[in-house]
Amino acid sequence: MDENQGLTCTHIDHCPFRSAPSPRFNGALAKATYAVILAGGRGSRLMQLTDWRAKPAVPFGGKLRIIDFPLSNCINSGVRRIGVATQYMAHGLIHHIQRGWSFLDDQFDEFVDILPAQRYGQGGGYTGTANAVFQNMDLLRVSAPEYVLILGGDHIYKMDYSILLADHVAKGADLTMACIPVQLENASSFGVMTVDAAWRVTDFQEKPERPMPIPGDPDHALVSMGIYVFSAAFLYAQLLLDDGDPDSSHDFGKDIIPKLVRGHRTYAHCFTDSCVNMVGDLPYWRDVGTVDAYWEANMDLVQVTPDLNLYDDKWPIRTQQEQLPPAKFIFNDDGFRGHAMDSLISGGCIVSGSTIERSLLSLRVRVREHSLIQDSVLLPDVEIGRHVTLKRVVVDKLCSIPDGFTAGIDPDLDRQRFHVTESGITLITPEMLGQRIHRAR
Repeated sequence: MDENQGLTCTHIDHCPFRSAPSPRFNGALAKATYAVILAGGRGSRLMQLTDWRAKPAVPFGGKLRIIDFPLSNCINSGVRRIGVATQYMAHGLIHHIQRGWSFLDDQFDEFVDILPAQRYGQGGGYTGTANAVFQNMDLLRVSAPEYVLILGGDHIYKMDYSILLADHVAKGADLTMACIPVQLENASSFGVMTVDAAWRVTDFQEKPERPMPIPGDPDHALVSMGIYVFSAAFLYAQLLLDDGDPDSSHDFGKDIIPKLVRGHRTYAHCFTDSCVNMVGDLPYWRDVGTVDAYWEANMDLVQVTPDLNLYDDKWPIRTQQEQLPPAKFIFNDDGFRGHAMDSLISGGCIVSGSTIERSLLSLRVRVREHSLIQDSVLLPDVEIGRHVTLKRVVVDKLCSIPDGFTAGIDPDLDRQRFHVTESGITLITPEMLGQRIHRAR
């Protein structure tokens, strides 16, 4: 799922053949579940944003990281035994989890464990999504879960996993996969499934060239979200078989799931059914796998009524809470006024005599006098000089933008220095500015 295109399901309010949602369970089922979050991927189509960090560690929404969404979904769903499988550029991700997610109490069998690859002496790190779980199978057995919830660590969404788990148990399934309908032309980036009227999966193809449309809906295909529930004993048996297969790439979508569809109780679960406890009427799921999709998802948040509700006290998205002062705006003279419109300004920011429009400023951003920031995303600890103009840009963490700098006005000029996407978003990193902040790493 790491290389999928950025897609949103904010406008999907139903699934084909949708059944009534399962009732929220009483908590015992959540305690019998162990969640494995696969967070080792780079996310190479985010370009230089992931040169020095894993995709799940990329900042989002001003103060969050992408990994905070599956972690928060677990906590809010009552699943509080969690392992995060790390690999590529893991230090920043581990640092964030240790400092932001240490509130769980092991005395009550609640924890977030870091799961690095266990076989460094036998060929390196994880070789596939299934192998990442296989290498940690002994740790899973120590926790003795009845069910294993497998999640990606790189999507923006809110989902009540308790409803997914209840559906899995109610159907007596060996494997249950969360699914969504997507436009047919985009479906070849996903695992595409066919289901019967009881939601049993009758066919599954990983990233097919010609996806099968939903019966009666030729414009959409039903695809896997990379969210799986396995009965634990069944999962262990399948992982052992897969590890012994010399022809396997040890991936759930490519190798394990196509085999299970043919001979085991494999069911699909509509994502919309797991959003009934959210504030708001529409579900939201987005893969921010490209710079364009990442910019768009952040820009969603500055809308008057965002599709993704971060002001939902019933389903909060938690993160590391840094001790920062409120955002500050200074000077109030004509032509020299610190102000922001239709924007999100995070803690620790200072806007001095400048204008911010339809933009998102992350933690501790400083904007000096007579600058203009429009339709842009500034990551933490960015310094903006005087008389700077930025339009439709993403500025990476720790960039120092000099006085008089301009970007987002002339795409041809920007391409000589920075990365410019097909839709015209300019990505700026410290290295592009000649600021070698990562040299010591």
